[in-house]
Amino acid sequence: MVEIFKTNVNNKKLAGTLLKELHASFPCYCFNFDLDDCDRILRVQSEDISIELTKIIQIVKAHSIEVSLLEE
Repeated sequence: MVEIFKTNVNNKKLAGTLLKELHASFPCYCFNFDLDDCDRILRVQSEDISIELTKIIQIVKAHSIEVSLLEE
């Protein structure tokens, strides 16, 4: 399962900080940012379990980052 979020993360340092916190909270998920994409996407992948969208959004918003789920 893969979920993609649109964000306004604009630098690698902030992306790194968020990735560390997200991985600490959800060690079973794989996270990465694509800051070169116009939507500065956060990609979340899980092999076995469903992705906890609400909790991920709460963690990201706690850093004053705009985040929304991109629908297919």
